[in-house]
Amino acid sequence: MAWATKRPFRVALVIGNNYERQALAVQSPSLAQAGKRKETLIPYKDDNPSNIFPYVTIGIIVLNVLVFLIEVASTSGLQKATYSYGAIPHSLLTFEKAQPVHPTVTVFSSMFMHGGFFHLGGNMLYLWIFGNNIEDKLGHIRFLIFYLFCGIIAAYSYAFTNPQSIIPMVGASGAVAGILGAYLLLFPHARVHTFIFLGFFITTIKIPALIVIGFWAIIQLINGLISTGLREEGGVAWFAHMGGFLIGLVTIKLWLPRRTKLWL
Repeated sequence: MAWATKRPFRVALVIGNNYERQALAVQSPSLAQAGKRKETLIPYKDDNPSNIFPYVTIGIIVLNVLVFLIEVASTSGLQKATYSYGAIPHSLLTFEKAQPVHPTVTVFSSMFMHGGFFHLGGNMLYLWIFGNNIEDKLGHIRFLIFYLFCGIIAAYSYAFTNPQSIIPMVGASGAVAGILGAYLLLFPHARVHTFIFLGFFITTIKIPALIVIGFWAIIQLINGLISTGLREEGGVAWFAHMGGFLIGLVTIKLWLPRRTKLWL
């Protein structure tokens, strides 16, 4: 699309934590200040074993990696792919077709696209840590539908708060945020192993999920409120995170099966 190639490469990245924001500061001018932070918390596993093999969680991770590799290897380049298949808020609300596919299709395609390696890695790390337990609770198929449902709500949460935006949004964090919301409600006391970076000093600590995810949610809310009314330059789709998180938190009990079934 000609209009995409004539404008700077700006994209609303759906990402989830400080580590990602530091890595993406160069791509996202509005995030440049985040790179100055000296301390960072990065969870890497939890003490919450599941009873089933997380086929769907692993499948989603593999699909995200494959899509990213296709993006990078594409002859048209990452920018063209993003503007072609990222979710554009204005198009989602008006159904104005400015891309090769219908705007509703981009809700799903954008969920599996990422703006860089650290963007992808951060999202998939969070999904790997918390997704298997939610898949265990819901069953494989119900978990997949729940994941996509949270991603859809996240995309439209961002669209409704940025209705005139023509900057495409990409990333899995809206859907992953829904998983975090569900995990917070179902396993608030599960211990999460976390790396703590204090300048050049690195240590690990076990923190309850209530604190890890609760702190993450507060950061999303604060940054979302701060970003309201600022000049649109791309960056982090905070309201996609908030929308996905809240819908996961509020509805997870409705998704729980009455009787435990492996696939449903």
